Amino acid sequence: MKSLSKEHVLGIIAVGLIALMTILAPGFLSSNNINNMMFQLPEFGLIALGMMVVIITGGIDLSITYVAALSGVTIAMMQMNGYSMLVAILMGIAVGLACGSLNGFIVSKIGVSPILVTLGTMVLFEGVILSITKGRSISGFSESYSLIGNGYYMGIIPLSILIFIIVAILTGVLLTKTGWGRSVYMVGSNPVATLFSGINNSRVLMKVYLFAAFMATLASIIMTSRYNTAKVDLGSSYLLQSVAAAVLGGTNIQGGYGKVIGTVYAVIIFQVLSNGLNLMGVPRAIVGVITGAILILVLVINFLKAKADEKKQKKQQEAAAA
Repeated sequence: MKSLSKEHVLGIIAVGLIALMTILAPGFLSSNNINNMMFQLPEFGLIALGMMVVIITGGIDLSITYVAALSGVTIAMMQMNGYSMLVAILMGIAVGLACGSLNGFIVSKIGVSPILVTLGTMVLFEGVILSITKGRSISGFSESYSLIGNGYYMGIIPLSILIFIIVAILTGVLLTKTGWGRSVYMVGSNPVATLFSGINNSRVLMKVYLFAAFMATLASIIMTSRYNTAKVDLGSSYLLQSVAAAVLGGTNIQGGYGKVIGTVYAVIIFQVLSNGLNLMGVPRAIVGVITGAILILVLVINFLKAKADEKKQKKQQEAAAA
């Protein structure tokens, strides 16, 4: 009998958790609560997808939520100064991609460790935002802009969840059906072998950090339009949650493996868990403790499983040699 994949197991856990919260959390399946979750999930999901692709290469992007905040502040400032919504959004995307280019250039061309680079740019982007906003939030977006984060498609489906579904499908296609996607996995598995196979590692990594920045910018557009405000800590709570979602979704923290569907299931699990615990009256701090505990547990399980697989493979090789 074929064993279930990590992603299938996560899907079963997500369904089981929804059933559990339906029983334990009052009003969990109410139309109002389902609606709230559908509006909250896309912004977290987009950042998690960006983080997942970076982790597949064996890297990490600690600046991703500050890229989102800086692009959000840019969009806000542009609109406040009389520019049209389209021009403001395009400028926000340009700023986000510029941030991704900076990360990608230092990681891919200079060769500095991703954790050090993005830690530095995180502080840099935060400083730029603070110098622009003076620590204050910027609000007062146009009514048409607020529809992106608060509007519905055909009066039923939130536009933001529709954007997330489309982006998740496109990300899956990019990773599995294109040369760049296959190169991303190869760089994460063995960058030296990938280099000798004729693939330009630095170009692959540059596109990875640009992709993460674009995901952050899309999340920023949804967040700023939904909350009608832009500030320095916009989406900052999603930084560690996005790492947790990618890892829980089966992405190998050392690189080389990761699937979109796994990350999507993990995002759903975190969203359902957080929402259900809030409805049960559990303090927000305790929700954070539970999230951290889940991340540590998954990392330990994945480490032990990798060690067990390595030992099993070694025994098979010894048996074959004998």
